[in-house]
Amino acid sequence: MKGIEDQVMKLREQINYHNHKYHTLDSPEIKDSEFDTLFEELKSLEARNPEIITTDSPTQRMGAVPLESFSQIRHERPMLSLDNAFTEKDLDDFEKRVRKNTPGNSSPTFVGEPKIDGVAVSLIYQDGRLSRAATRGDGLVGEDVTKNVRTIDTVPLALLGSDFPESIEIRGEIYIPIPEFENMNSVLRKSGKKEFANPRNAAAGSLRQLDPSETAKRPLKFFAYSADYQHPNEMPSEHSEVLDDLDRWGVRTNPLRQILTGSSTCLAYYEWLALERPKLNYEIDGVVFKVNLLSLQKKIGFVSRAPRWAIAKKFPAEEAVTYIQAVKFQVGRTGALTPVARLEPIKVGGVTIRNASLHNMDEVRRLKVRIGDAVLVQRAGDVIPKVKKRITKKSKPRTQEIELPTECPVCGGNIIRDSGLVVARCGSGWNCLAQKKERIKHFSSRLAMDIRGLGNKIISQLVDEDHVVRISDLYRLDHKTLSLLDRLGSKSANNILLAIENSKTTTFPRFIYALGIPDVGESTAKELCLFFGNIENLARAPEELLLQVPDVGMVIASNVRQFFDHQDNFDVVMELIDLGVIWDEEIPIAFKPLEDQAIVITGTLENYSRSELKEKLELLGAKVSSSVSKRTSLVIAGKSPGSKLLKARELGIEILSEIDLKDFLEEYRV
Repeated sequence: MKGIEDQVMKLREQINYHNHKYHTLDSPEIKDSEFDTLFEELKSLEARNPEIITTDSPTQRMGAVPLESFSQIRHERPMLSLDNAFTEKDLDDFEKRVRKNTPGNSSPTFVGEPKIDGVAVSLIYQDGRLSRAATRGDGLVGEDVTKNVRTIDTVPLALLGSDFPESIEIRGEIYIPIPEFENMNSVLRKSGKKEFANPRNAAAGSLRQLDPSETAKRPLKFFAYSADYQHPNEMPSEHSEVLDDLDRWGVRTNPLRQILTGSSTCLAYYEWLALERPKLNYEIDGVVFKVNLLSLQKKIGFVSRAPRWAIAKKFPAEEAVTYIQAVKFQVGRTGALTPVARLEPIKVGGVTIRNASLHNMDEVRRLKVRIGDAVLVQRAGDVIPKVKKRITKKSKPRTQEIELPTECPVCGGNIIRDSGLVVARCGSGWNCLAQKKERIKHFSSRLAMDIRGLGNKIISQLVDEDHVVRISDLYRLDHKTLSLLDRLGSKSANNILLAIENSKTTTFPRFIYALGIPDVGESTAKELCLFFGNIENLARAPEELLLQVPDVGMVIASNVRQFFDHQDNFDVVMELIDLGVIWDEEIPIAFKPLEDQAIVITGTLENYSRSELKEKLELLGAKVSSSVSKRTSLVIAGKSPGSKLLKARELGIEILSEIDLKDFLEEYRV
């Protein structure tokens, strides 16, 4: 048996090496037929000896069974967004901010690399083997897409060499090359199916297939852009060296990256890459600049949503000229009427554009556009295209004025336009079918209650046939009702009912976001929940107290108060709770017993994972550190604690056992 295992290991190493040469370096050393022979030999050996098959074997890229749904994963470190540099001055200001933190105010060194327009993912490798993959999600929690990522040929199942860290998190972008994207859409077009809007949407949809074998059919690729080693002392001193490490271990990084000094050099790189952009076989929407020295990154730190040591400079939006054929008004979940221009189809950046937003009637008047006008249409990334300006010379001689409807185009209700506000709204609320459908879509969306399978067509049928009159009715649906809907069989009905049941266990911020309170997005919902701790405190909070919440101004405070003052809204919230929707309450920010205390965890824990305990302590206001110093307030000691415990005793720092800690956390319901 030992001889077979050695043979299998050797074959896997050979195949991984040649996969890297072919997919990552684009420089194959052997013919396809020779590679196929090696692969078939490995498959044959594993088939005869199934007990030696491992998840990192090259034969297992397509071997996973379909998933019922994706489980959620909390990131060890948040996957943050990037601030944008819109002008040269923004880039200069970024350099000045970094320069202030450099010794002698010297010119800092950056790494510039293309900003791939794809899907951000986190990959965890344990002992050199891919153990977990997750999407970015909301930055704190993502979806477990490990089985699907294993099917992507440019993601190594096992790292090359032997000098890699015991544990490493690699972050990067999954994307679809432009030629493959065009082929995918060509096939969809010929079969009469809906095409993907752009390569990014195609990549996101492909990555989130419940059947990994379907993902394997999609031409997904991967570029890594950063890594975090488990032990910081193993890290090189520079970000560029981290990327070099990844290259050496067989992880694909972007070959166009460059080391740059000063904002003028960064700008020159940006302009060069803008010229190279049309030649690339993948979509990029700008450039990312990162401080190269890792110690300087740490010193500069973060703001709440972005690192202060990195910035993105995006390329200008793509534009084209076409004609407005008609204008229709869409009604959103808050009743807002949005004029949408129906355009003479035009291709912009490889995507055919048929509609573009005019935003509101004030924008229509500012642009002075009319039906029949020639207009410049702008598209940036996957954001809905917008009309940028009217092209007077090309407009038709007879045009028609765009007028705000006198009544809601969906329900016939009154149109409300408060003084001082640019948005016109349908005043019918839940009585307007369009608003009702949009609110239910929002409530069941992925970042809200995450009710899988409840798509637009199903929601429309449920509302049109009065099966769902208010949001709480979703939790009263039964198998018979669902299975009688058009194109929905018994199995799909069961899946939706299971998704509805699973959605009952949620988080407080998700629930508040799902309610659709005007102007309360994910971030504001989190701030409200952290501040008030429970639904009772939030629902009765006066505007004066709401204004004390970070990022909450007069408009949001008024919207929150109005929402809970409306009896129907309050009744629906109570009904949802009565129907079984539950969450763990937050600790109100006004009562955090560990506020600003520095805590160190040492030793092996029995009741918690290290990341889980860190999260619980931070909920109570603590700052969790990796090393003991005079500033340390408390050390939590598990089994085999090591030198940190000795140092804590020398410094006279309080030490808490895991049993005492468990009692403490339970007291505060964490």
